[in-house]
Amino acid sequence: MVKLGFIHGRFQLFHNDHLRYALLAKEQCEKLIVGITSPENANLLREEVDPHRSNAAANPFTFYERFNMVKAALLEAGVKREDFEIVPYPIERPEILYNYIPLSATSFFTIYDDWGYEKLHRLGELGYGTHVLFDTRDKAMCSTEIRQKIVDDTDWKQMVPPAVYKYITENNLTDKVKQAMK
Repeated sequence: MVKLGFIHGRFQLFHNDHLRYALLAKEQCEKLIVGITSPENANLLREEVDPHRSNAAANPFTFYERFNMVKAALLEAGVKREDFEIVPYPIERPEILYNYIPLSATSFFTIYDDWGYEKLHRLGELGYGTHVLFDTRDKAMCSTEIRQKIVDDTDWKQMVPPAVYKYITENNLTDKVKQAMK
């Protein structure tokens, strides 16, 4: 077990697979840092390896909204608040990442595609320890599919932790998703 570990993702919205990723990483470390990538929606940089990630429709939620989704889901899952932190993590600007997560932390990865390999390479080159939790697994779900279900008014409740569903619906964020995907 490592002392300090971290995961990262856009979490546009935080779904059940994201929660599994976080909990699996938390089992490997005493304290978990969750880095939210693309924290500034107005300054999205295009990634050639994964150009979809910079589209406005793929980024309807603010850092603050994603922070609250992640926090609520982890607390609901039984992770003590003192055992995790949530920080911005602009993976698009690797040269500044040490400002958000110390180089002594181990990065835990789930790799589904070339973008996952690119991030693994970037963080390794920066000097972070890296540990792949699983590789080349088919994605069971993705945020794009869930956002489309919101737009289509079809059932998506079972795809996200209950606390995330509650946060999104109580804060009328479904309207924000529908507006972004027009």
